[in-house]
Amino acid sequence: MNEQLTKELPLITLVGPPNSGKTTLFNLLSGKNVKTVNYPGSTVEYSASRLLSKFEINAKIMDSPGIISLHPNSPDEKVAINSLYTNAVPGAEHLIINTVDASQLSRHLLLSKQLIKAGFHVIVVLTMTDVLNRKGISISEQKLKDELKCDVISINGRTGSGLDKLISAVYCNLNILEKLGNKHHPLPVPEVEGDDVINSFNEIEEIVKKVTFENGADNIPNLPEANKQLNIISEKIGGNGNSPDEFTLKIDRFLLHKFWGFAAFILIMGLTFTSIFWLATPLMDLVDNAFGNLGNAVSSGLGTGWFSSLIADGIINGAGAVLVFVPQIIILFLILGFLEDTGYLARGAMLIDKPLSKIGLNGRSFVPMVSGFACAIPAMMAARTIPNRKERLLTIFIIPLMSCSARLPVYALLIAYLIPRDNPMLGGFILAGIYIFSILSSVIIAGIVNKFREKLIKADDNSSFILELPTYKIPKIISIIKNTYLSSRAYLFRAGPVILLFSVIIWFATFFPDIDPQIESQNLSKEEIVNLQNIARFENSYATKFGKFVQPVMTPLGMDWRVGVSLISAFAAREVFVSSLALIFRVTEEEEGNSILNSMEEATIGDTGQKLFTPATVTGLIIFFVFALQCLSTVAVSRKETGGWRIPVLQVVLFTLIAYLATLVTVNGLRAIGLE
Repeated sequence: MNEQLTKELPLITLVGPPNSGKTTLFNLLSGKNVKTVNYPGSTVEYSASRLLSKFEINAKIMDSPGIISLHPNSPDEKVAINSLYTNAVPGAEHLIINTVDASQLSRHLLLSKQLIKAGFHVIVVLTMTDVLNRKGISISEQKLKDELKCDVISINGRTGSGLDKLISAVYCNLNILEKLGNKHHPLPVPEVEGDDVINSFNEIEEIVKKVTFENGADNIPNLPEANKQLNIISEKIGGNGNSPDEFTLKIDRFLLHKFWGFAAFILIMGLTFTSIFWLATPLMDLVDNAFGNLGNAVSSGLGTGWFSSLIADGIINGAGAVLVFVPQIIILFLILGFLEDTGYLARGAMLIDKPLSKIGLNGRSFVPMVSGFACAIPAMMAARTIPNRKERLLTIFIIPLMSCSARLPVYALLIAYLIPRDNPMLGGFILAGIYIFSILSSVIIAGIVNKFREKLIKADDNSSFILELPTYKIPKIISIIKNTYLSSRAYLFRAGPVILLFSVIIWFATFFPDIDPQIESQNLSKEEIVNLQNIARFENSYATKFGKFVQPVMTPLGMDWRVGVSLISAFAAREVFVSSLALIFRVTEEEEGNSILNSMEEATIGDTGQKLFTPATVTGLIIFFVFALQCLSTVAVSRKETGGWRIPVLQVVLFTLIAYLATLVTVNGLRAIGLE
């Protein structure tokens, strides 16, 4: 955060329990589109912005990770709480907006009371009032304000109702802080034990009874009839305000069933990855044809020199070989966004908790693991919400085994080689099988590592899993589309420069040293002469010379050095594997055609005539990419999140070794049963 900017502008920090609507409110106040999801721990970093200019308040607003009290229970909560006290320095105007889920009032008010007791200047914002209203219950803002001695505002995050009242309250409170000079420094809340905790919640229960009422019965007289009303309210909100929403309860009877819940989970995941392959095929064909035509047009216009080859082969076809899979990545983000917005992912965490407990993890690891399907980097950061250090480090250790979106272009290419072109549905089922296999593999490896955890991961074993299940919500389509756009754009900006750089490097390695081979005509056409020149140039290139070093490693796998060079280049970023193959096999193909699949089908090992790509070798490559950690950015983040090089180095060495051995067994095993 810019220190000068913080001193010049008043700071408004959004604080609240997980899933209480902080990020939604942040988006309303800032005009940003920060991702918001319906499971605890979704906010693991701070988001900061100026308030929208239309509010006419010159202040900065910050969204913080969710906390349930001022006593931290995880590294993420500790950072969030320390930040509150760091920002609340004397002389700086610091206002707290505390979001409280109205349907969980008795639990969420604990944090509100702690913030006020500590000396923070607080505005309480009630969210999820529509959920409470469905039970026939409302909350008196004025009565809650009298009890807490701070402003209380109700907000509807979906419609923005109540936002004007909140802005007015913010304006007034900032003026008060400015006049007071904010001379008071908040004090830490002392630790409480046993009876103190019980007394605190008893006090909160009394507040809840005073401020809640049946719709249409705001002014309850202090008579026996009033006690009757309070009993009715207590029954409706479960005595402590935690009675589940009836609609949510009905759905959960099926989705959290010990048998049908798992069946539904497997079906949902299967349909997700089947759709990724099936729905994207028409769009992929359009992108593929567009890049192919563009490359041909550039080659025709610029001739046959090195510059033409650089633009057409090195940049256009190299990058296009990966960008053709962007439609699949977009569909992946759309579906995951839908599952997040409905609140289903929290149910997945509950379902998977028991199986994960067998390998030393619990349901909290599910959210980072699912996030790993998009990208391992934010997934590792999401693991900060796991309080137990051993479980956190073990989760980080296995996250690279989740099949992230960077693997999707590789899987799509290799699956497309295996299946008939007119059967994308089959490809979808194979893709779903790969994702399931990656999950099962990670679980097995985690179980093995857990057996040796005392030597690998030194940490305590105290652990528990308590998860607040959000109510089911109708997804906000506009929000999902915006988040998908931002995620896809982030993927392109992250992967694009790496792909472009390595495409140029690989082109250089396959083109130079340019020996300018002389090919005698012998009644050959111009295209045939150019193709023979390309082959001769490639056979004397730097890539070929380097390939001699990796060939002994690739021979046991039934592959040659060209695949080896592509695999090595993929360690910078997995997507580079596709562009590398496209470049290498484009300059060695003898048949016309733009498709990399055509080149793969024609490729042979040296002069043996033996096919390079067969069902056995392609399946082996899929297995290799399931296990191998081929992402330098992931290694860097792993080092940061684990606090040293021990775990990331172990990840690279162990996963690469497993990948090679698993590929060796797969290829030779399939050959032994005649699958060639």
